[in-house]
Amino acid sequence: MSEQHRLKAVVLDWAGTVMDHGSRAPMGAFVRAFGAFGVKISIADARGPMGMAKWDHIKAVGTAPAVAAAWRAKHGRDFSDADVDAIFKVFEPMNVAAIEDHADFIPGALGAVQAMRARGLKIGSTTGYTRPIMGVLAPIAAKAGYVPDVTVCAGDLPAGRPSPLMMWHAMAAMGVWPAETVVKVDDTPPGIGEGVNAGTWTVGLALTGNIAGYSAQELAKVPEAEKAAIRARAGAEMRAAGADFVIDSIADLMPVLDEIEARLAAGKKPGA
Repeated sequence: MSEQHRLKAVVLDWAGTVMDHGSRAPMGAFVRAFGAFGVKISIADARGPMGMAKWDHIKAVGTAPAVAAAWRAKHGRDFSDADVDAIFKVFEPMNVAAIEDHADFIPGALGAVQAMRARGLKIGSTTGYTRPIMGVLAPIAAKAGYVPDVTVCAGDLPAGRPSPLMMWHAMAAMGVWPAETVVKVDDTPPGIGEGVNAGTWTVGLALTGNIAGYSAQELAKVPEAEKAAIRARAGAEMRAAGADFVIDSIADLMPVLDEIEARLAAGKKPGA
């Protein structure tokens, strides 16, 4: 296969993609952080903007109509950027504290990474987590042998997801181009969006991440009909965000990489 038809790198998200099945670590922290300011939010409220940088995520939750109304009723004023700053200061240490309890690898993730390495692919990563949060998670991953070539965190660049800046930074750090030789894998629409905006191929994950919200043990008990409904809903959300492919889990990724290389050989581009 010619060089221009061969993939060079895969950029992986973290929570819900490689580790933390169901992307559960941030959820309780979001709920508790808003609760500390006298405003009750639901897990559904907290999950809505998942994939964004955490400061942006808090702002999106706080300005959602129902939460904004609750904030106004409690505080007598509209939710502001200063409130985002205050909540973020409470949220970040809560999320850091929750990381170790949700740091298991998603089944098949390490095998997929090994298979990608065996193909000569570079492995990058981007995340909505901040550096302090990744300061806890990355060493846990490293002990199991997962060390991406580059990790780009929320706050490293002027804009987070769905802007392409983190993807472009990761690609530059790995020395890979053009964009169509790179694949972004993520469990959230904003994460898919950053790949689309960067011009890479994109693969959405339906059952291991934020949309499904189940731990691996919980998902194993979900009836097949319900699982199919979750898969359909997640697939619709991912494709609306621009995903080229949607699969259940990173464990299913390798055949998709084969298909992408076949499309490259046929002269096709991401999004076509």
